[in-house]
Amino acid sequence: MGDQQKKLLEAIENKRQVLIRTAAKEGLSSPSAVRYSQELDDLLNEFEKTHTYNPAAFEVQTK
Repeated sequence: MGDQQKKLLEAIENKRQVLIRTAAKEGLSSPSAVRYSQELDDLLNEFEKTHTYNPAAFEVQTK
């Protein structure tokens, strides 16, 4: 795993913690919690782009 991927994972974990604390303090539907949730979604989408699932790599070859 490269440095950029590690930094992205750290950013995801940090944002997740901020979201959890904010939601516990202000509620899940607070403007801050919604904003942090959207930011976390963006980070997760970025991570997913770099870790694309390739189902063909897991196909069982039959003869």
